Amino acid sequence: MGRGKIEVKRIENNTSRQVTFSKRRTGLLQKTHELSVLCDAQIGLIVFSSKGKLYEYTTHPLSMTQIIDQYLKSTGSRILHQNNQEQMRSELTRMKKETLNLQISLQRYKGDDLNSAQLEELNQLEQQLEYSVQKVRARKLQLLQQQVDNLQRTEKVLEKENEEMYQWLMAKQQQEISQQQAAAMTELRLVGQEHQLFEQFPFYGSEEQPNSVLQLAANLPQLQLQSFQYHLQPAQPNLQESTSAQQNIYGMLISF
Repeated sequence: MGRGKIEVKRIENNTSRQVTFSKRRTGLLQKTHELSVLCDAQIGLIVFSSKGKLYEYTTHPLSMTQIIDQYLKSTGSRILHQNNQEQMRSELTRMKKETLNLQISLQRYKGDDLNSAQLEELNQLEQQLEYSVQKVRARKLQLLQQQVDNLQRTEKVLEKENEEMYQWLMAKQQQEISQQQAAAMTELRLVGQEHQLFEQFPFYGSEEQPNSVLQLAANLPQLQLQSFQYHLQPAQPNLQESTSAQQNIYGMLISF
């Protein structure tokens, strides 16, 4: 199956174009060398890439200058070698004049050396300075507006942060108030329990009354003992048991 014919046109892709140039340039130089050796031909080849890089080939031992001179002799054309000294002098004179004019203009912009300026030149200088001042002011206003916008954005961010901090402080304060209220309610319940204990265990015949739960807890065993002794005493004591108890006590005293 034969090889398809490739359409010859400019390659749009830069990478593909560079690769194709490198491959075909190498093949072209190789074919040129083979033609020069096989046929004893004098060849001069000059190739410039798309970026302006030079590639050349000449038949050994000739140089590119010799090949070009031989070409010019064969075609009857020649390269004109002109004396450019006069042109260089005129160009140098023109550049010096422009430099002097620029220096004078710069001095006048600074307000120096205005004695030699004419009225028309001064009017033109004034218009140029006013135009320059307007551009400077416009740029200044633009920078000031940018700074104002930045400050406004910063202000909004700070306001948002301040609002968030305020909300956090209010929540924290509300939490502390709730805790204090809960502690106060707990304390009130404890005080109510103390009063209930005082009502359940009255201290009859005592000069000092307990004023706290700790004192009540310290006196609680004595209260239990008194209550126990109180419950052991019968409502109507038995006379026989009392008489026998007295006899026992009397016998113990005698034994001592």
